[in-house]
Amino acid sequence: MSSSILIVDDTPANLRLLQGILYTKKYTVRPVPSGKMALAAAFGMPPDLILLDIMMPEMNGYEVCYQLKQNDRTKDVPVIFISAVDDVANKVKAFKAGGVDYITKPFQAEEVLARVATHLQIRQLQLAVEQRNHELETALLTLQNTQEQLVQKERIAALGQLVAGIAHEINTPLSAIRSSAENLSLFWNEYLEKLPETFARLGAELHPVFLELLRTAQRQNVALSSQEKRSRRRHLTQQLQEAGILDAEVWADSLVDIGNFDIILPLLPLFTAPNGREVLELAYQFSSWQRSTVAITTATERAAKIIFALKSYAHQSGSTERTEIVLSESIETVLTLYQHYLRHGVEVIRDYPAIPVSILGSVEELGQVWTNLIYNALQAMSFKGTLVIAIREESQHVVVSFSDSGEGISPDVMPRIFEPFFTTKPIGEGSGLGLDIVQKILSKHQASIAVDSVKGNTTFTITFPRA
Repeated sequence: MSSSILIVDDTPANLRLLQGILYTKKYTVRPVPSGKMALAAAFGMPPDLILLDIMMPEMNGYEVCYQLKQNDRTKDVPVIFISAVDDVANKVKAFKAGGVDYITKPFQAEEVLARVATHLQIRQLQLAVEQRNHELETALLTLQNTQEQLVQKERIAALGQLVAGIAHEINTPLSAIRSSAENLSLFWNEYLEKLPETFARLGAELHPVFLELLRTAQRQNVALSSQEKRSRRRHLTQQLQEAGILDAEVWADSLVDIGNFDIILPLLPLFTAPNGREVLELAYQFSSWQRSTVAITTATERAAKIIFALKSYAHQSGSTERTEIVLSESIETVLTLYQHYLRHGVEVIRDYPAIPVSILGSVEELGQVWTNLIYNALQAMSFKGTLVIAIREESQHVVVSFSDSGEGISPDVMPRIFEPFFTTKPIGEGSGLGLDIVQKILSKHQASIAVDSVKGNTTFTITFPRA
C-alpha cells in the first residue's frame, strides 16, 4: 500500500507540479488549496506526510501546523514546509511550529522526492519501534502477571527458572532499539536545520557524488575487523595517492568509515571540491543513521524471536492432542529461552539431520521434556561446558540424545534419578519431580529414556517409535 501525502498550497500550479512529482513514485496524493481544508482532510483521514505551504490567505502554514500538532490523530504526522521565503527566521519559526523539514521554492524534483522518502522512512521506523516496544512491554507485563500461577506447576516452575534470563534477553534488544532511536533523534536535532543550506550548496556536480556515497553506505553490511579496516585504508590511500589526491590518508579514513573500500569514478570530484569534506561528513552522518536503522531492525527481529519462543513454550491449552512436531524446531524453541545462560560459557553442538525429522506428539509435553533435560545438563556443568544435542533416524525408531560435559552421576545415585521427589539439589532448588515427569510424558508417547554417565560425559537418550 502506497504512502498517503497531503499537499497544501493556495497556488494551483504548485499543487499540480508537486502532484506530478509525487505521482512518479506512486504515492497516494491529496491536494487541497487552503489551510482550513487541509485540517478537515487531515483530521478526517490522517496522511503519512504533509507538504505545507506557508504563505496562504485566511490561515497560514504556521497556524495549520500548530493545530495539527494539538490534535492526537495528527500530532505525529511529519510536516515539511514549502516556501519561497529563504531567511533563517522563517525556517526557525517553521521548525518551532512542529515542522520536520523546510524546502525552498523553486524546488527540484529530486530534492523533494529525497526528503519525502527520508521522512516517510523515519516515520515508518518510529511506528515500528512503537509497535515493538508495545509488544515487549505487553510480553513483560504478561510474564509478571502469570508468574505466580506458573510456579505452582513443575512445568511452569521450569519457566520460573527462565524468567530472569528471558527478561534480560528482552531488555537487551529493547536497549539497542532505545539507543539507536536516540542516535536518530540526535542526528536530526543536530543536522535538521543545516540540511536545506547544505543541500543547496551541493550543486549539480556533487549531487551524484553524495548519492553514490549514500548508496555505498547502504550496501556495506559486513562488519570488518580492525586489521581488515587497516588493510582497506592502505589500499584506498594508495589509490588516492596514485590519482594525485592531497591528504590521501585523511580521505581514506573517512571513506572506510562510511563503508567505501574502493575508488569509484563518480567520487573523484569530491576530493577537489571546496566543500568536499562537508559533503563527506554529511554522508558519514547519514551512514550512521542507516546503521541505526539496521540495528533497530536486528533488535526487533531478535525480540520477536524470543517472544515467539516464550509464547510457544508458555501456551497452555491443556490439550494433549498429538500433532506433527519437527524435533529440531521444538528443541530450538527451548534453547532460545535459555540463551542468557548459554552465551556465558556453554557451547551447544547440534547434530541434526539435513532433512528435519518429525514425530507425532504433544507440543506442550515434549517442550517440558526438553526443558527439564537441558536445564539439568546446564546445572550439571555449572553453566560452563559443552552440550551436544543429537537427532538420528533408525529403521524403526527416532533417537534424541542430550550429552553434557559435567561431573557425571554417581553410581549410588543413578538407580534413583527417576524416583519422584528424589533430588540431590539443595532445599528450595528442586522438587525432585523433573525426571519423573519426563519419564511419564515419554511413556505416554510410547517412548523410552535411558542414561549413561561417566565423569565428563552424561548422556540422556530418548527413543521414539516411528510414526
